[in-house]
Amino acid sequence: MAGKFQWEKFSNLNLNDTFFDSLKKDYPEFVDWFNRKSINGEETLVFKDDYGIGAFLYLKDEEEPLELNNQILPSIKRVKIGTLRLSERQRGIRLGEGALGVALWKWQEKQVDEIYVTVFDSHVTLIRLFERFGFTCVGLNNRGERVYIKSRKNLDYSDSYKSFPFISSNFTVAGIIPIYEDYHDKLFPYSELKGNSKEVEEEVAGNGITKIFIATPSSLMHYNVGEPVGIYRISQIPPKTYKSVITSYATITKVITVKSNNYCYYPLDSYIDLSGNKTIYSQKELTDIYMQNKTVVVLEMVYNGYFGKGHNITHNELQSNGLFETYPYNIEYTKNEFIRILEMGDTNVQNVIID
Repeated sequence: MAGKFQWEKFSNLNLNDTFFDSLKKDYPEFVDWFNRKSINGEETLVFKDDYGIGAFLYLKDEEEPLELNNQILPSIKRVKIGTLRLSERQRGIRLGEGALGVALWKWQEKQVDEIYVTVFDSHVTLIRLFERFGFTCVGLNNRGERVYIKSRKNLDYSDSYKSFPFISSNFTVAGIIPIYEDYHDKLFPYSELKGNSKEVEEEVAGNGITKIFIATPSSLMHYNVGEPVGIYRISQIPPKTYKSVITSYATITKVITVKSNNYCYYPLDSYIDLSGNKTIYSQKELTDIYMQNKTVVVLEMVYNGYFGKGHNITHNELQSNGLFETYPYNIEYTKNEFIRILEMGDTNVQNVIID
């Protein structure tokens, strides 16, 4: 049932796909709306597999009052998630998280204050997803749908998912995670070589924004939950100082020490379960890592952003700027040093770290 996300024109989609049945049921005007989008040449992000459409994301720019049953919110620029729907066979898979991650990136790019979505009570899985990512219910509309809003003026930094894609300004220490190129390109297949933003979004939507990396340092590391980190792709092709690069940045959401200096905190089976389906390692690779290393740490992170082709920061640049003076696991950046790295990657820091 392998498939992938792609940006598609409405006119290329089959409105008779059974995926659309629930949308036609919930919204009597859906067919007319869909046909207007087709005529206007608009695009949507869809996941397709051997069975047809499995997920669908449509975004819309708005600047009009938002009418609720108990209030009218003023007219401001907003991004509306016009449609986010998953098929029954895809629920519980990472597609919803990935698609919503793309929607939030798009919102961040536009630099408008709010993003919102409407959803019926019956869509429990979607409601949980929106709430996990910091959307707050502000009331009901005239259809009886809940209206969920997320505002960049009122981000919840108590949880890195709730504030995603933004990074809290409250951190004092940042780090770097070294990942050999083969594993890096499986875990972050869009960070290093892709220059086309649509291709990146398609990959992110299909792979999700939660990443798990298995670290095997020679000693315990300094990483803490809420700490931002640069993702460092270690090249095995010389000259390594110009090929090894920071490609992207993330925020640590879990640090689980599985083994420390050969003392096992978790047995093999528990460690494999902890790694879950969000790592790129096979069960054999996970087992080999566990058996062959004295220290094993499971790092979970939420993927905040990437620099993109031509903007990655080489080892040579880092070293020349005093930002790579010890082994990567031992590097501890100050807040100002991490901001400097973002700037070296041509990132608009004010649109990533909001005070």
